[in-house]
Amino acid sequence: MRWVAKAALLGAVLAGSMSAAPAPLDASLDRWLASQKDIQSWSAEFTQTRTFKALTQPLTAQGKVWFVAPNHFRWELGNPAQTIALRQTNQMMVIYPRLKRAEVYPLGGDEQSAWQDTLALLEAGFPRSAADLETRFRVLSVSNLNQFIQVDLQPRAAAARRWVSQIQIIFATNTLALSATALTFADGSSLRNDFTNGTVNVPVDGNLLAPKLDADFKIVEPMKK
Repeated sequence: MRWVAKAALLGAVLAGSMSAAPAPLDASLDRWLASQKDIQSWSAEFTQTRTFKALTQPLTAQGKVWFVAPNHFRWELGNPAQTIALRQTNQMMVIYPRLKRAEVYPLGGDEQSAWQDTLALLEAGFPRSAADLETRFRVLSVSNLNQFIQVDLQPRAAAARRWVSQIQIIFATNTLALSATALTFADGSSLRNDFTNGTVNVPVDGNLLAPKLDADFKIVEPMKK
């Protein structure tokens, strides 16, 4: 279940780059990308739906997400939170409150590049510009779904594609608000986050992004040799 929780949190919202000429973007996508530069913070509640080939019924959970530009975020899955993922300046932290355990993944150094490539997936819903989006993802298609626009993406980084084969970003046509993100994993399973009650540019409590853990928490670095 721990892998499921991590994969779920890797579903919304780690960055490799490849030089390529930007592809022409749909006008609606251009408008949405242009609006992102004005977003300094964003928070929302979400319903997460996870599907597996081996299960006839999908798994659902509730959660909440906070984002602070340019790349800080907090994802909480469950109520009360069972898993918390934090993207901080130089590290990624995954906290399991019930287990009193926290896993730290440093983001500096060449040896961490694969993890950083995967972290870009968490930030897929928050590009700062068209160049930012196209540096990390290939735009496969842009579809009009009546009141929504769906953008299909593929990670450029090979390390990220080992986790996720395709990403979808869905936003409202009129307000340009982020409505949902969806991921298709390499094993054929999928995950979708549907956002509600979103707020933009409301100050985020700093303690949410840099929480102080109780002394009885066990802190480990799984990638440390």
